[in-house]
Amino acid sequence: MDIKAMVRTLHPLEVKVLNHYKPGTELSAERLVKELGYIEGQANQALNWLCGKELAVESGRVSKTVYELTPLGKEWFETGTPDERILRHLSEKGAARLPDLAQALAIPPKDVGSAFGILSREGALSMDSGKRAVLDTGWFEAAHSGKEKPRIVLVRDLVTRAAGEKGGILEEAGLSAAERTAMGGIAKKRGSGDAAFRISDRETVMFTLAAGCAEAVAALSDAGITGGEIGAVTQDILEKGSWKDSAFRPYNVKGKPARLELGRRNPYVEFLDSVKDKLASLGFEEFDGSLVETEFWNCDALFMPQFHSARDIHDVYYLAEPERARFIEQPHLDAVAGTHENGGSTQSRGWRYSFDRDFTRRLILRSQGTVLSARQLPTAQVPGKYFGIARCFRYDRVDATHLSDFYQTEGIVLGEDVNLRTLLGFLRMFATEVAGAKEVKYVPGYFPFTEPSVEVHIKHPVLGWFELGGAGIFRPEVTEPLGVKVPVLAWGIGIDRMALMALGLNDLRELFSLDIENVRLRRNMTR
Repeated sequence: MDIKAMVRTLHPLEVKVLNHYKPGTELSAERLVKELGYIEGQANQALNWLCGKELAVESGRVSKTVYELTPLGKEWFETGTPDERILRHLSEKGAARLPDLAQALAIPPKDVGSAFGILSREGALSMDSGKRAVLDTGWFEAAHSGKEKPRIVLVRDLVTRAAGEKGGILEEAGLSAAERTAMGGIAKKRGSGDAAFRISDRETVMFTLAAGCAEAVAALSDAGITGGEIGAVTQDILEKGSWKDSAFRPYNVKGKPARLELGRRNPYVEFLDSVKDKLASLGFEEFDGSLVETEFWNCDALFMPQFHSARDIHDVYYLAEPERARFIEQPHLDAVAGTHENGGSTQSRGWRYSFDRDFTRRLILRSQGTVLSARQLPTAQVPGKYFGIARCFRYDRVDATHLSDFYQTEGIVLGEDVNLRTLLGFLRMFATEVAGAKEVKYVPGYFPFTEPSVEVHIKHPVLGWFELGGAGIFRPEVTEPLGVKVPVLAWGIGIDRMALMALGLNDLRELFSLDIENVRLRRNMTR
């Protein structure tokens, strides 16, 4: 090994160790912390680096038991131990029953009982005929005049010493026999929330400096390396000008720089925001709603018949508790119920069944974004354009193009002059400008709440053709019970699927990947 070349690679933490200790010296991280002022991490690094350069060797391991002060122990230090507080209270207020002590001192009854048992065995307390704890006024003088400290004093000493130690740690080897006995009653190994100390078994690794350290120290001296060299230029040394008289550590321009990962937004979140920005720029207003909905707004208000096979296109998740909403808003409930039963005032025949006003209050997880449109209709302006990005839940088989927890972008356009041609234009915009699809086609569709209905499909380079979403013109049975008399265009587009195309993915599950490297890659590809 070229010792002269090697010493130039030593870190200042290593240099200080070599200059401070002689070959053969046994060291530990704790010793470096105490004698060189290192923090524990720096001490471990320095010793392990020296081992890697064969300037130190691991010489053994020492196990020891330590007691670490818990939050409860810190509270005892600040406010007093239960024993101290009980004695103080009795000396000031006089005899008291144990439940009254627990209430007055805000100490759990079991802790008051334990403290009384210990103090009574030591002769500090007794119980009078009224079952009140009574303080022996001569106990303090007698206890402190003896050679052995009473438990209350030992516990106070232990807590005070630990509070003054770095990390609140006391080593078992540093305790007397009496202190170890006292510690046994206030320390636990596990579940230490109700104990003043936590017991831990720790292992200290010992290192010995190798004989070659002497040669390394000589080489350091010849090279003028002291360990005080500056490794980074800071604002402070520039302002003070101290860099002019300082030595700098050598910098390896051939070394690989540290990887710097700046905070960035998730690519899918950025995509969602871009869709919002685009629709807002086109004059759309955004709406939102609750993840938990009623059957009424999720299905009934959209003219989906109760207990009918058409309902099966939405396999919903029901809430176990509470099962039902307290009420459904009026006059919407009566208007929608009448439309289902006989068409109401819409000149439709309705579905010809008895509308179940109890079933309609059932609570479910929102299964489609169109529920937001239904809720918007009673307050929508004419003409008007609205959109929302809704998280939906539907029981489904999960694969590359299906998730049971997914997002939709939902929108409605109200106006006297809107028609199917207007709707197809919006769908093409989503397919080409947002999703980035090159090939688009329309397919006739069926939805209970729109007529005519259409599906828009796009072609993925790997997955082939798949449905992007459905759309149509709301039926009068949907709009008129909610107070709207003009045509309403409506669509529900799978925004997850748009992102699938736009972000160059082949599987919807990649949008919610736990692989951070893959997420970073996708983020960089879309910049």
